[in-house]
Formats: sequence, structure tokens, C-alpha cells
Amino acid sequence: MNLAAGPAFTVPDINELFTYRSLIHPFKVGPVVFHFTYLTLVMFVLSFALCALFIAAFRRPAVVPGKLQNMMEAAIDAVRENIVLQTIGPDGDKFMPYLTAVFFFVFVMNFMEIVPGVQVPLTSFMAVPALFSLMAYLIFNFVGIRKQGVYHYFKDTAFPPGVPVFLYVILTPIELVSKFIFRPITLAVRLFANMMAGHVMLTIFFLASTYFLIGGHNNILRGMSIFPILLAIVLTGFEFFIAFIQAFIITILTAVYIDESLHPAH
Repeated sequence: MNLAAGPAFTVPDINELFTYRSLIHPFKVGPVVFHFTYLTLVMFVLSFALCALFIAAFRRPAVVPGKLQNMMEAAIDAVRENIVLQTIGPDGDKFMPYLTAVFFFVFVMNFMEIVPGVQVPLTSFMAVPALFSLMAYLIFNFVGIRKQGVYHYFKDTAFPPGVPVFLYVILTPIELVSKFIFRPITLAVRLFANMMAGHVMLTIFFLASTYFLIGGHNNILRGMSIFPILLAIVLTGFEFFIAFIQAFIITILTAVYIDESLHPAH
């Protein structure tokens, strides 16, 4: 039975979902070529919008807070109570500005996946998660070296206290590779892979529903369009949840790594 006389539905090439033309002519800084795309513009807008939101909420803090100040205080307090104090403890207050910025910035970039006109999470481009991973890597190593000294920091990493000497042959290379190589890689890949997969999945279902509804040449195909549409709507709600969870995960893992450097086990 021929259900459609037109061309069959084809899944778009993955590069089409993540390739944007430069809004201005690409320019070089040393060996690096920079492209200012629509998503670059969105990222700058988000950065300024977040800064404006925090400034508006706290530039004139009141004892009896207004609605905006009250909302932002509750959000920041949630980060402090559920992430910072739970992982680092009272010593984590000095890292609150950075960890709060990470959580909110990652969340709004993830949230762009379900915003009409953008509909792509900025964290699905590897450069963005890699930057957050690099920042976490520099911070926890700096904190560890400053707290323990260079010698004790690398010594305690390579030779964890309380372990039988003969196990160091196996444990030492695992600990070094895990902390200094795999840790930053997995931190970036975890965020990148989850957001990229969600973006691809939503794109496929929305395109399928459009094809069945518009490109279908009989009532059977048009009737089938309801299934990918409903699934796409459900997945959109699910992706909002994922956007929050991934922001929470990268923030709490950064806090955990800082805590390990700040409070080494003995």
C-alpha cells in the first residue's frame, strides 16, 4: 500500500543541526579563527540578561525584600543549601559566587533548547562544556596546591594514605589518570552528550510530525502525525527537567572536586 506519493521522510544530517553561518566576517586572533554566529549573539544576550537580573535584584537590597529580590534570594539560597553546604560545608561560601554563576548560566543555556527562535542548547557545542570543565580543573588544582602544597597535593593523589604499599602499583596510575585526565573530560562530555542527544531527539520528532501532517498525501499519514507531535511535547517537558538536572550535576561535581582539594582525606 502506497501511503505517500511524495518523497520519504529523511533524517537531517547531524551537521545541519549544529552549523550556523557567521553574522560577520570571520576574524583571526593568532592561529584561532573566530566566527560570530547567531548562537554567539544569544550567548552574549544571556550573559547580559543574567547580569542585569542579579543587579536589579540586589543593587538596593531591602530588609523586607520585594518580589524580585525575594525570588533571587530563594534561588541563590537553594544553590547554597543543596549544593555548596552539602558538599563543601561552611568553607564553601567563598566559592558561592562562582558556583552560583555556573548553575544559572548553564541552566539558561540548556533552557534555550525549548525557547522558540533558538531551540538549541548552547551547551550542545563542545566548546562551552569544555570551558566550564577547564575552569573547574584550574580551580580545584589551585585550591589543592594552595591548601596542601605542591608536594603533598600530588603525593596524596598518587599515593592515597591508608592503602597497602603493594597496591600502589595498580592504584597510583589509576588515581593520576582519573583525576588529571578523565575528570575534566568526563565533566565536559557528560553535559555535552546529554544536551546534544536531547536536541537531536526533539528535532527528529518535530520534523517527523511536520512531514506526516504537511507532506502526507493521504489521511492515514496525516492522522499518524498526532503521535510524534504528542511525543515531542512530552519530550519538551522532559528536556526542561534535563536542563535543570544537568546544570545541577555540573555544579555539584565542581563543588565535590573543590571539596576533595580543600579537605583531603587522611
